[in-house]
Amino acid sequence: MSFLDRVLGRRDATRQRALSAAVAAVDRELAANLELSAMFDSTHQAFVFENAAFEREAGVLRAEMGAVHFDGVAAVYRDMPSVETAMERRGPANSIRPEDRALIETWEGDVRVAQRALRDALSQHPPPVWELLLARLRGGKHSGR
Repeated sequence: MSFLDRVLGRRDATRQRALSAAVAAVDRELAANLELSAMFDSTHQAFVFENAAFEREAGVLRAEMGAVHFDGVAAVYRDMPSVETAMERRGPANSIRPEDRALIETWEGDVRVAQRALRDALSQHPPPVWELLLARLRGGKHSGR
C-alpha cells in the first residue's frame, strides 16, 4: 500500500481484489445455503450447509471487514450446526417444533444481514491516517468500521 493510499484512506488494489474475491465466494456460499433452506421449507428434508468458502476466506474477511461486521458473518457460520440439527428433528407426522422453526427462520434472516455486511465491506475503506491521528490526539481510538 502506498503512503498516499493510506493517507487518503484507500485500500490498495491487491487487498481490494482479495477482498472482492473473498466476499464473492462467501456471498455465493450463503446464497446457496439460503436456497437449501428454502428447499427445506417445501420438502422438510434436512440439508448439510456449505462452509468451505468461509473457512478459506475468513482471514481476508477478518482483516478487511472490521471486527463488528466480521463477527456477524462468523456468527451465521457458528450457528449452522444448530440449524442443521433443528432441521433434522421431527415430531409427530414429520412436523417441526415451533422453536426449531423459529431458530431456522431467525438464522435465515441473519444470513441476509451477513450478505449485506459482506457487500458493504467492498465499499468501505480503511480510515485515513489523518483521521486516526486526530482521534489519537483527542485521546480516543478510532475503530474505523
